[in-house]
Amino acid sequence: MGTVQAQKPALQADMKTMKLTTTGVMIAALLLAAGCATTSRTTKKPYYFFPPPPDEPRLQYLTAFSSEREFRGHEDKSLMTFLTGVRAPEKSFGKPYGAATGNKKIYVCDTDLGAVLTVDLQTRRIRGLVPEGEGFLNMPLNITVDTNGDIYIADAGRNQVVVFDKNENYVGAIGKTGELKPRDVVVGKDRIYIADFITHGIRAYDKGTREFLFSIPSAGDKTNYDRTIIMPTNLALDQEGRVYVADTGGFRVQVYDGAGNYVRSIGSMGDSPGQFARVKGIAVDREDRLYATDAMSQVTQIFDAQGRPLTWFGDPAGSAKDKMLPAKVLVDYDDVDFFQSYAAPGFKVEYLVMVINQMGDHKLSVYGFGERK
Repeated sequence: MGTVQAQKPALQADMKTMKLTTTGVMIAALLLAAGCATTSRTTKKPYYFFPPPPDEPRLQYLTAFSSEREFRGHEDKSLMTFLTGVRAPEKSFGKPYGAATGNKKIYVCDTDLGAVLTVDLQTRRIRGLVPEGEGFLNMPLNITVDTNGDIYIADAGRNQVVVFDKNENYVGAIGKTGELKPRDVVVGKDRIYIADFITHGIRAYDKGTREFLFSIPSAGDKTNYDRTIIMPTNLALDQEGRVYVADTGGFRVQVYDGAGNYVRSIGSMGDSPGQFARVKGIAVDREDRLYATDAMSQVTQIFDAQGRPLTWFGDPAGSAKDKMLPAKVLVDYDDVDFFQSYAAPGFKVEYLVMVINQMGDHKLSVYGFGERK
């Protein structure tokens, strides 16, 4: 607890398949694509799209930020700063990992700070969610926000999933001593699914009672390499309630139905489109397209509803450091209005795709999925 408390003041501080044969080629093509920017005649502002020409652009890189000042777009101009001449300590991301959106906020788990940072889209402020007492956080890895605004945090330090209501009041915790080593959590209509390192699988709980129900994979699938899970790190749900598991140790994404029955595997080990070297964060949009980040190739790939690769995307060339380590991707339909102003003239954003990078200048990168009108 002492270490955690000591860290808390530190709050100042990825449509068409492309044939690429190596990660190096993939990244080189990415950099080339980033250089193919269009420029508005009036503002001279460069706009970056994916996939690159001649394909029709569907994703636009909108913006990125690593601190409150970058998010706000200007220095602190509060009354207190004006009166005293002293700026408030800048709130910056340390080493972010998981993230979620909800309640007009972006919640970011920061493993370096041992806390959750809250990016408020209404006040344009970043603050820390630093609960005390029973709701204390030790090392939050991943987070999800339910449809009613409740917040679930997979805490690797507590070895529990900690639950808060939409007002950030502590509700309870899932996981008894020695029962869990949670790495991610997602919440469906009536179930909670937790990626667990102890069982190398997913544990399903009743949403209302938070009582354990069953494990994924089933006992029969657990001994079948094609159907089992080697190292579950990240989770996602689609519109039908299917559970997607980023199996980092298996170089793939495993898909199961809501009852835990195996559906399909997406990807394999390799450095070509549709393959993974170190798959991490995953997300699914309303058309059941899968987004999967790869911390080795530094890009996010997109797959169709049948698991076939469509395209990939990443940050523009020269805009970030070599090692970015993307760890999370999320799809957001509710906050488009806030970021539409970053879009190129005539490009209508349908939904947002956000990528969390653990290193580099762009800790939180925002893209818009849409089309030219």
